[in-house]
Amino acid sequence: MSNTQSELKIKNFLQMVAQQGGSDLHLSVGRPPTIRVDGKLYPISGEEKLTGAEVADLSRAVLSDDQWARLQREKQIDFSVDLQEKARFRSNVYFQRGTLAAAFRLIPSEIRTLEDLNITPLLYEFAKPSQGFVLVTGPCGHGKSTTLAAIIDYINHTRQDHIITIEDPIEYLFDPDMCIIDQREILQDSPNFPSALRAVFREDADVVMVGEMRDVETISTAITAAETGHLIFATLHTNDAAQTVDRIVDVFPAHQQNQIRMQLAQSLLGIISQRLVNRIGGGRVPAVEILINNNAVANLIREGKSHQINLVIETSKEQGMIPLNHSLAELVKQGIISLDEAEIYSTNKEELRIILR
Repeated sequence: MSNTQSELKIKNFLQMVAQQGGSDLHLSVGRPPTIRVDGKLYPISGEEKLTGAEVADLSRAVLSDDQWARLQREKQIDFSVDLQEKARFRSNVYFQRGTLAAAFRLIPSEIRTLEDLNITPLLYEFAKPSQGFVLVTGPCGHGKSTTLAAIIDYINHTRQDHIITIEDPIEYLFDPDMCIIDQREILQDSPNFPSALRAVFREDADVVMVGEMRDVETISTAITAAETGHLIFATLHTNDAAQTVDRIVDVFPAHQQNQIRMQLAQSLLGIISQRLVNRIGGGRVPAVEILINNNAVANLIREGKSHQINLVIETSKEQGMIPLNHSLAELVKQGIISLDEAEIYSTNKEELRIILR
């Protein structure tokens, strides 16, 4: 295919994702172009299996010369694709078995509110403090970025602050309202996450969103920033609040872990852990676990007893905490999801059944 043909074809596939209510497009040798809808993969009707040359042509059509050269060197690349402001995709092209493959995640152009997302507006409380650390966690592809964007945009419309986002690549594009919003993309605007995060101390930032905490230096700098007058939001690929605390502490050498527990206990505001669950009748809805850092949680973090955090969540619902099983059970009671679907995402199926009796 010529470059023009490839560009038209890949843009057509991406438009189909948006038109069909999909979340992702996959290109892989030996498979037709494939769209993910409601968590399931569907080959595009009428399309043949892709050859290695076709995947390379389609990938090359959305990469600049510099990005193509970096892909050859590093064997993978993160970037974003804009379709004439109609849709935006977080993208990754990578090598597998010596050939290229690609994944494109749709980022909606509209930033939805928590109410639109069917998530409790209690999460807006995390947008009100002047400093602290808020983590949004869950598996890949379960709406962490969307929830975080809703909270950041709430700040944008309710506070007069300087917001800096640090992402790889930039996902949601914010339209500044009451806030100044600067969005920095790794490699384009800063060499790496730690460097960009250290720079916020000199950029008069009030609120900082870190797309993903990938290494010990980023985590350490984020915690320090949360202690020194910044409101920090970040994501982690963990399953629940207790595992999140352990993951943060465990990335540090043993001799630093007590100090990190002390810092985290002091600076943490809360942890939001979510899953996107298939609705009855189509579509997906979030089930959310909410941890709010109170004295009991802070003591458990300091003492290295994070395994007891789930018990505190269970016994602190009057403070706004929500266990994941209770969120799932409420969706079942409302007829939004099935019990079978809830059990797929429950970490304690027996407890879930007891709640639903």
